[in-house]
Amino acid sequence: MMGRGRVRKIEGGSSSGSLSSGYGSLNVPSGPVFYPTEEEFKDPLEYLYKIRPEAEPFGICKIVPPSSWKPPFALDMESFTFPTKSQAIHQLQARCAPCDPKTFSLEYNRFLEERCGKKAKKRIVFEEEDLDLCKLFNVVKRFGGYDNVAKMKKWGEVSRFVRPRGKISECSKHVLSLLYLEHLLDYEEYHCQLNQQKDKSCKSETSGLKTCELKVEVPSTKRRRKNKEGDRVDVRKMEGELDQICEQCRSGLHGEVMLLCDRCNRGWHTYCLSPPLKKIPPGNWYCLECLNSEKDSFGFVPGKQFSLEAFRRLADRVKKKWFGSTAVSCAQVEKKFWEIVEGSVGDVEVMYGSDLDTSEYGSGFPRQIDQRPPAVEVDAWNEYCTSPWNLNNLPRLQGSVLRKVDQNIAGVMVPWLYVGMTFSSFCWHFEDHCLYSMNYHHWGEPKCWYSVPGNEARAFEEVMRRSLPDLFEAQPDLLFQLVTMLNPSVLRKKGVPVYSIVQEPGNFVITFPRSYHGGFNLGLNCAEAVNFATADWLPHGGFGADLYRLYHRVPVFSHEELLCVVAKGELDSRVSTYLKKEFLRVYNNEKTWREQLWRNGIIKSSPMTPRMKPDYVCTDEEMCVICQQLLYLSAVCCNCRPSTYVCLEHWENLCECKPSKLRLLYRHSLAELAGLLHKVDKYYLVEAADDSNNNNSSEKAVALKKKVKGGHVTHIQLAEEWIVRSCKILERPYSRHAYASAIEEAEQFLWAGPEMELVREIQNNLIQAQNWAKSARDCLSKLISWSSSCGDTERVQMDHINELLSLCTEPCNDSSYNQLKEYEEKARKLIQEINSALKSCSEFCVADLETLYSKAVGLPIHIKESEQLKLKLSSVKVWVDNVRNCISQKAPSSVEVDMVYKLESEMLELQLQLPEVGLFTDLIRQVKSCRSQCNEILKDSIPLKEMKMFLSEWEDFIVNIPELELLRKYYSDTISWISHVNLVLMNIHEREDQDNVVDELTCIQKEGLLLQIQVDELPRVELELNKARCRVQAFKVLRCRMSMDFVQQLMSEATTLQIEKEKLFVDIFQRHAAAMCWEEKARHGLATRAPLSDFDDLMRASEDICVVPPSLFDVEFAVSTAKEWLVKCKAFLTQDSSILPASEFSPQIDVLKGLVLESEDLKVYVEECAMLREVLKKSVEWEQDANYLLQNTENLWNIDIIGEGITSCLVPRLEHQVLLIETAMQAGVSLGPQFSLIQKLQDACSMLKWCIKAISFSSNIPTCKEVEMMLDAAASVPGIYKSRALPSSLINVLQWLKKSLEILDPNNHRQFDVSSVEEQLDLFKLQRICPFIIGRLQDAVQNHNLWLEQVHLFFALSLEDRTWNLFLHLKECGSIKAFNCVELEKVLHEFEKVEKWKQRCTNIVKPPPKEENPLLTALTELKYTLERSFQVYSNLKNRQSRNLCTCCSTAIEDHDLLTCSTCKDDFHLHCTETLLEDAALFVCTYCNFVNSSKLPRSGFGSLRAGRKHIALVELITLLSDANDICLWTEERRILHQIVEKALECNASLMELMNNTLAYLSKDLHVISHKLCIALKAIDISGVRDDEGNRKFELALARNSWKIRAKKYLQSAEKPTLQQIQNHLKKGLEMSIPSEDYFTQQLTELRDMGKQWAETAKKVSMDGGVLELNRVFELISEGECLPVSCLEELQLLRDRSMLYCICRRPYDQRAMIACDECDEWYHFDCVKISSAPKIYICPACDPHPKGDMFASAPTVPDRLHEYYVCSIRSKFTGEKPPTPDNAQQMVLFPRFPYNYPSLHVYIFLSIYLCRYMMISVCNQLKPDYHFHSHLVSFPRNNLMLKVFTNN
Repeated sequence: MMGRGRVRKIEGGSSSGSLSSGYGSLNVPSGPVFYPTEEEFKDPLEYLYKIRPEAEPFGICKIVPPSSWKPPFALDMESFTFPTKSQAIHQLQARCAPCDPKTFSLEYNRFLEERCGKKAKKRIVFEEEDLDLCKLFNVVKRFGGYDNVAKMKKWGEVSRFVRPRGKISECSKHVLSLLYLEHLLDYEEYHCQLNQQKDKSCKSETSGLKTCELKVEVPSTKRRRKNKEGDRVDVRKMEGELDQICEQCRSGLHGEVMLLCDRCNRGWHTYCLSPPLKKIPPGNWYCLECLNSEKDSFGFVPGKQFSLEAFRRLADRVKKKWFGSTAVSCAQVEKKFWEIVEGSVGDVEVMYGSDLDTSEYGSGFPRQIDQRPPAVEVDAWNEYCTSPWNLNNLPRLQGSVLRKVDQNIAGVMVPWLYVGMTFSSFCWHFEDHCLYSMNYHHWGEPKCWYSVPGNEARAFEEVMRRSLPDLFEAQPDLLFQLVTMLNPSVLRKKGVPVYSIVQEPGNFVITFPRSYHGGFNLGLNCAEAVNFATADWLPHGGFGADLYRLYHRVPVFSHEELLCVVAKGELDSRVSTYLKKEFLRVYNNEKTWREQLWRNGIIKSSPMTPRMKPDYVCTDEEMCVICQQLLYLSAVCCNCRPSTYVCLEHWENLCECKPSKLRLLYRHSLAELAGLLHKVDKYYLVEAADDSNNNNSSEKAVALKKKVKGGHVTHIQLAEEWIVRSCKILERPYSRHAYASAIEEAEQFLWAGPEMELVREIQNNLIQAQNWAKSARDCLSKLISWSSSCGDTERVQMDHINELLSLCTEPCNDSSYNQLKEYEEKARKLIQEINSALKSCSEFCVADLETLYSKAVGLPIHIKESEQLKLKLSSVKVWVDNVRNCISQKAPSSVEVDMVYKLESEMLELQLQLPEVGLFTDLIRQVKSCRSQCNEILKDSIPLKEMKMFLSEWEDFIVNIPELELLRKYYSDTISWISHVNLVLMNIHEREDQDNVVDELTCIQKEGLLLQIQVDELPRVELELNKARCRVQAFKVLRCRMSMDFVQQLMSEATTLQIEKEKLFVDIFQRHAAAMCWEEKARHGLATRAPLSDFDDLMRASEDICVVPPSLFDVEFAVSTAKEWLVKCKAFLTQDSSILPASEFSPQIDVLKGLVLESEDLKVYVEECAMLREVLKKSVEWEQDANYLLQNTENLWNIDIIGEGITSCLVPRLEHQVLLIETAMQAGVSLGPQFSLIQKLQDACSMLKWCIKAISFSSNIPTCKEVEMMLDAAASVPGIYKSRALPSSLINVLQWLKKSLEILDPNNHRQFDVSSVEEQLDLFKLQRICPFIIGRLQDAVQNHNLWLEQVHLFFALSLEDRTWNLFLHLKECGSIKAFNCVELEKVLHEFEKVEKWKQRCTNIVKPPPKEENPLLTALTELKYTLERSFQVYSNLKNRQSRNLCTCCSTAIEDHDLLTCSTCKDDFHLHCTETLLEDAALFVCTYCNFVNSSKLPRSGFGSLRAGRKHIALVELITLLSDANDICLWTEERRILHQIVEKALECNASLMELMNNTLAYLSKDLHVISHKLCIALKAIDISGVRDDEGNRKFELALARNSWKIRAKKYLQSAEKPTLQQIQNHLKKGLEMSIPSEDYFTQQLTELRDMGKQWAETAKKVSMDGGVLELNRVFELISEGECLPVSCLEELQLLRDRSMLYCICRRPYDQRAMIACDECDEWYHFDCVKISSAPKIYICPACDPHPKGDMFASAPTVPDRLHEYYVCSIRSKFTGEKPPTPDNAQQMVLFPRFPYNYPSLHVYIFLSIYLCRYMMISVCNQLKPDYHFHSHLVSFPRNNLMLKVFTNN
């Protein structure tokens, strides 16, 4: 489902090596290949069991079937069309993560604003284009971060990602690195820190999970949300309001775990994510849709619909584009494929017809439902249709656990077809549910497979995540998407075993469970694949199901259902071994969760709806709305969310209802599951199964208990109590409520194990009794209502009453049983009377039967016998009517004989004496007589005249008899046939269409034979048919040439039929005579071997003869043989050299000899025979001359002469011999035949020329390449020449010359030592050519010795004298002059050590790249910054002021300067970026940072962006490692000084921080001053110490905490109690001592607020017990607190609101609101029983018209006076009278107590009418005019009347 660089501090600091693998062969080990025998091949699953131990460790294997297994390809290649997908091969690995630029920009801008205090630039340009920072950041993350990219020099590959089509130069690489350093390096460090926090939180989740669950309280839901500007705001969820819906489960509940996207504000529950989160992650969080850009998302895009031929043409073009028309090996295609995947070739897109459903597009294997191609035999087709290796049959074979799956799941149960081309790929993945897969290669080019064994799957996934971190961060389920490849070489380098398979046509490939596999196609091919599963797969299937649950993916089928279905079927020992363990795991898991649900209070349960096919696996299950798993065994639901289900694991996430309202749905009880487990292994008890997971089974049984009031109760105890109660219920009189309650209570026991069998039995009895009682009462009610309604309602069936009374004992104690018994006895007596009447019908008349029927109709019980009686009466009436109708008919054949027989059978059944019986009996007798006569005639045919007489006798009979009608039809057919015969035979011999005559007479003859009546015309028809056939043969002879035997036979047949005198046959006799004459001439020519022209005349004459003579074939054969012989001879007889055939196509000499022999067998005379014999003679002579030349050449090979003088005379001889051989070769070619000696002459000639060139090296200096070419040429000559003296000596000389030239090459000096050079010089004595080489070899040895002396002198110097320049010169000279020796290795080793040490310095210091000596310059600057930092600490101790700017450290006199108003230090104006007019209020950055109450998330860091501090421990290690270097460098000296100064600075920092942390007083200026000094020193210094920084960060955090605490204590805005508690908690986390001043003050404030809040909560819940004036006092006390307790104040104000005329707080009594003033009244207080449509209270309408409010109380006078005084006090300042407690309860209405600005709280009574209030106010202040304005509040508040001045 997947090069690049190492990952730097990404995902918890994980790293990986470079992904770039060298091109060429991958050297991936091959997987196993098996060759089954015919016997082994019969059963695929059995064979798989046999090879599995050997093959499974590889994860894949190939099976080569026996040679006899060759299934036909069933698809029609011409009509087959299929859809395709487009695959971008270059992006399978080398692609950027689909990161959304807007999301990245949002997060990046937040980082800059919060961490760096600046805004991002609107545009960053790179290579004249806008630079995508999002893509750049992700690419650098892919290669391991900035440090690793810089170290491994990967900027070129980064540039290729950022600008795929741009040119990559060294300048562009450098510019890109600088841009990353400037804009993204700090963000990378922040990102790494955030990931480290995530990793730490993940590690601590397990240990702290229980504590958090117990301690954390969430009074209200608070979550993070962003406004439109991106600022974070708080959102609180009001009661009953759902402000967010989860995008997964569509629920707005459980808001406390709702995670909101910081960009789109959509929400997800943490448990609904894939994979789920256990807690809210630190920092900002974005959903996958906001993280991933649709533009950059990668996948296989649907392509065009192709026919197979069109796809073949496209595949050929693709392969030709990459490899041309030449043959290509698998290794070459593999190499090119991985070059494309790793992005080094360019953009490559191919098409792939993948995942084609064979049920829609057809299968390559034969199937019974498919049409058989004509070319395939029936037996072969049927054989392969039923073959077990046919992939359509494989999943359902005996022994496959998938055979129980009912649906045809595409790809799993139904094969998928794959049509691929070159490079089309199937990416890394393993099968659904970790199944086996089998792939068959139908035809085409091979497939290349790679596989990782299943036991290495975790290692594979880890390498994938480390190699492609950005892809996995954007898409956590990347391996499920099948769109990613990774080079197997990378996996193998990381220790993951990978194996490969090359699948050829006709091969099977099997992948094993959980085995990751992938691959690609090497060309056009077609394959088919399907999944299957054997018993050993079951544990892997459980793992696959858990994986689906983790990633919230919908499974293909339910694993639990498959286990249950398999367990129900027939098992063998092989299946039970694996099934037992997996079923036991599922059983224990199900039992644990059901028991946990019961403990948590879920007691409702009910079984699921039964399956339509319980013995098969279905896929139509309900799914868990959280994890998307199929709920087969059990589920949880709730009425508040209908049609929504969750699994047992997520029951708490369904809703927020109490557990008692939830319901457990189960398909099998634990007892049924235990029974299945016993069936799997009858000796493996459930108790023993429990022991396997818990050593103490008794403890596990005892553990099933839950807490109740007064202690604990076990499940079994509750069941026993229920059994006792249920038994008593069964004994008592029936009570519907008691039965229903007991049945409902039993639900909590039914899901359990076998221990609840008695509960199930009793509950079943209760249900049966309840159902019986309901049915019995309904039945009795119907009987009574029918009797009273006089038959208007439906009657009760007798069977229903019998069913209710059939029980041997009463199901329950109910009186309806006896009443039903009485009704049943009455009905039974009537049934006996009816049965008696029906048995003896002859004793009863029709009137008696009608009387019995009327009794049955009047009974309220419907009896079946009444229907029989009714049917009997109706049958009698119908029979009489039908008989009368038959007898009265007059027309012939008007009555059907079946009707007559039917009435006869009914007459016998009725057994009644009726007057119509006699007449009907006579009619039956006539019918039988007629039918018997007809049957006699039908048995034997009679003459035509007799048939005519019989038909006239029965012409007027009224009954339609079928036999009689059949005879009439036979008579009519015979008359028609005779007429047709007479018409056809008229002038039949004169017709020319004798073919039609034959057909007509043949049909007439067949029809005549089928006649059932005897006729005389049939023999005449047969004679005329034979004559017509003979005429047809005669016409055939005239139309086409026939053989002479055929014509003679035809003439004899015509004579027999007496038609030989017809004109047709006379013409045939004449043609026969002409053919006999030609035959005599032909036989004479063949016997005398006539010329070819005579035979041509015979052939022309035969064309005019219409008869084929016997010798025609012999003549044609003789002519064709002669002409073919002439064609063969043409190549030998051609004399024109311009048309001579090419040498490679020239005829062989052996062919020439054969042609001469063939000429003797010819039956035709030709002149070319003599000419061919002459050519053969010349050829033999040429072969003799060629053999002589080869013998002379052989003599030259044996010359053993090597020297300076002899070579000069040898060369002319060799050149003369070459000339002779070339001349002979030309002569041999001109002859025509192809001679075998020509090739030998060519080889000899080539070898002679090679010797001439080799000897020429004695007079000139060849290059090494020329010598190698000569040796390569010598390797290709025949071996017979190499063994000769001359070539062998020359080869030895060339080999010596090659090695000498290699030694003299300076680049090869390290490959040779001095001894090998001296050996080469000694060999010169044996060789006598190339003397000029020796001088150069001797000079090289001398230079080597001189260099050795220099090395010894250098290492004899002291350490200080061994300078770098001297050592560098020594190393360069050694690289050029020295051979391989110990001294050279030592120099190179020491040089490498120095370079590595310097590179480490460079990696740590990171100097600017443009300096001449960047490392030395950077170390000098670092030393200077440490001296400045130490000066800051020294100035603090000596109380001296600095004369340098802190930012740039230059003299302050040279520029305009500013003085910080806090720390009094000076800064340059341009360094602070401050305007001159703001100089008076200037505060430096350091003071602002220290005095801030909220520190940035990144800590203090560096206040100047782009700076990085070096760890002190790294410098110390670096200095220690320098001791191993053999020379002295300037960098080493400066580094020593840097470490000393850094240690002094660190000691000063530790002393300062210890003093700061020990400070506990109130004055914060002392701490701020010290922290400011430390911050400046740290910021100036370029070195950091982790311990000192930790102490400094702690001091900063404590200082920030104290500043915020001071704000809480001194701010005008009151802090909330929660804020104070959180602040104290943070202080406790920082280990701030309890003696600290601010800790003590906040603790005192917290205790005060908590005490008041607890009192307020108690009062708000007391239901009105506390007096109202005490409540007011408590409210006033809360408002005066220095802590804000708004919730408790609001509760008290609500508590002070009184209702109704009784002036009580809200209670549960029914109330009504006045439609005028919105005041609430109790129904009983205003004396109403139901709510009217409009209600006006007595205060708003004191004089109601009706009597409804006549008794309502009136307003007392003292109430009016009190309100007048209260209002007057508002304006005059007089104190109003205070009523006593009783008056308060009566006088004070409900009024919102939330207006503290009023000096006197005025409570307006709803009893005071509006006109009274306005009049009083106008009396007090005549100059004011008051209006009443209504301000609406919720329905539980009063309509507040606010008076305002006009």
